Amino acid sequence: MSFSTVNSELFIGFFENVKLFGITLLFALPLGLIIAFGSMSKFSPVKLLTRGFVWIIRGTPLMLQLFVVFYVPGLLFDIRFPGSNPRMTAAAIAFVINYACYFSEIYRGGIESIPKGQYEAGQVLGMTKTQVFFKVILLQVIKRIVPPMSNEFMTLIKDTSLARVIAVADIIMVAGKFSARGIIWPLFYTALFFLVFCGLMTVIFGRIEKRLDYFKA
Repeated sequence: MSFSTVNSELFIGFFENVKLFGITLLFALPLGLIIAFGSMSKFSPVKLLTRGFVWIIRGTPLMLQLFVVFYVPGLLFDIRFPGSNPRMTAAAIAFVINYACYFSEIYRGGIESIPKGQYEAGQVLGMTKTQVFFKVILLQVIKRIVPPMSNEFMTLIKDTSLARVIAVADIIMVAGKFSARGIIWPLFYTALFFLVFCGLMTVIFGRIEKRLDYFKA
C-alpha cells in the first residue's frame, strides 16, 4: 500500500476527530453556561436536579456514556439516529453532554470567585444585574477560567479518539487498521497529528491569556 494512500486515509480519519472537536465546542460551551446557571439557581429543585445530573455525568466514564447514547435509545425505545452517519451523531451528543457538565463547573467556579462587592457596586451605580454581569463580571470570569478551559480543550482533543468504541472512523481507528496489516508507522504519525493540534491550542490560549493580562485577580 502506497504512502500517499495511507496518508490520505489518516487525514480523513483526523478530519473526523476535528469535526467531533468542533461540534462539541459549538454546543457544549453555551450549554455549559446554562447548566452553570441551573447549578447556581436559588430555586432548590432546579439546583438539586442540575447538580445531580452533573455529578452523574462527571462520575461516570465517557466511554460508558458513548455506549449508552448510541445503544440504549435503539434497544429500549427503538429510536434510530437520523442522518448518513448516526454513529458520529451519537458520539457528538455524548461528547456535548459530557463536556457541557465539565464546562459548567468551570463557569460556576469562575462566577462565584468574583467578590459580591462588585455586584453591589454596579447596582449602586444604577446598573441592572444583567448590565453588571456583562459589563463588569464577564471579562473577569473569562480571565479566570482560561487556564482550566485550556486544559479541558486539550483533554477534548485526545478524548475524540474514544469515539472509535462505537466505530466512528477516527485517525486512531484508521491507524489501528493499518497496524493490523503490519504497517506500524501510521501509529507514530497519529501521535504527530495530536501533538500539532495540542500545540496549536497551546499557542492560541497563550495569546488569549496575554490579551487578558490587564485584568488582575
